[in-house]
Amino acid sequence: MEILDICDELGNPTGKTVEREIAHQQGILHRTAHVWILRKKNKIQILLQKRSEQKDSFPGCYDISSAGHIPAGDNYGQSAVRELKEELGIVVRESELIDCGNRRFHFEEIFHGRLFKDNQVSKIFVLWKDLEEKDFVFVDHEVSEVKWLDFEKCYQDVKENKINHCIYIEELDIVKKYL
Repeated sequence: MEILDICDELGNPTGKTVEREIAHQQGILHRTAHVWILRKKNKIQILLQKRSEQKDSFPGCYDISSAGHIPAGDNYGQSAVRELKEELGIVVRESELIDCGNRRFHFEEIFHGRLFKDNQVSKIFVLWKDLEEKDFVFVDHEVSEVKWLDFEKCYQDVKENKINHCIYIEELDIVKKYL
């Protein structure tokens, strides 16, 4: 059972907690950390992960390089570092993460026959890491594959829905402003 801090509109914990499943059933505001991995190979490239078919939301879709919920009591950076290791098998220091700001969003959709209400404040990080696709290890089986795309191609593909994805263009806009 995963316990999350309930947070305010700015992403600050309120002192109350909730089970992850209940947060998504009731749409309770909680926190996540999103890490976009970049590298420079002639052009700037961005790493996308493909979510496994077993995920509770957006199974089989291309997504953020690494993302995860913040367990109660943890901070954004700690959680981002943990998720990178769990999802992609890479070890980084919190100091390597570049904070690009927060993003607040809410959506509701049906997955696996059940209503899923996501209501979160996400801290957006950038991480520069020049690794090959074969260097990533999918430790927790939440990720089925990763692929590098030129940033501009990824941006256009997401904007024009040319790939099966669950990426918000507003988040790529945040990364683009950083670049």
